[in-house]
Amino acid sequence: MRKICLLFILWACVCLTGNAGTQASETKKDTTEIYIEKQLDNRCFTVDVSMAYPMRGRSIPLTSSYSLKMKNDSVDVYLPYFGRAYSVPYGGGKGLHFQSEITGFCLEKKKKGYEVRFSSKTEEDVFDFYLDISTGGSVTVSVTMHNRQPIRYSGEIVAEEMQ
Repeated sequence: MRKICLLFILWACVCLTGNAGTQASETKKDTTEIYIEKQLDNRCFTVDVSMAYPMRGRSIPLTSSYSLKMKNDSVDVYLPYFGRAYSVPYGGGKGLHFQSEITGFCLEKKKKGYEVRFSSKTEEDVFDFYLDISTGGSVTVSVTMHNRQPIRYSGEIVAEEMQ
């Protein structure tokens, strides 16, 4: 009888402890989702990328801090480029290192996240960006250019103060 009572108490403790952890993770998930939505609505967010996926070859882990920062109607892009260039200036050009205004900003809420689309133009090329943002904060950035092969990156939205 003692063994049955002891087993019942242990079982109850395990169930109650597991339930408390689930509630804490759900509230953290909700606050993350609300924070991401607020950043996207304000057009003020930063994406730190950790992997690059060129059209040819293997995926490349990135060791330096590369990012895409959006503030209102401008974007600051500092991303590496691995791929084939069809037409670039002498010396290789700047690639994906530029600050520019954005055009055609489009934000759509999807089932499990958001889609952000916008374009940017520099003296070298026209860049079309597609960001697939999950509610957990992970981001896939796809960049299509006129004079280079497309490339894709993966990373996360960085939590920073809203200005």
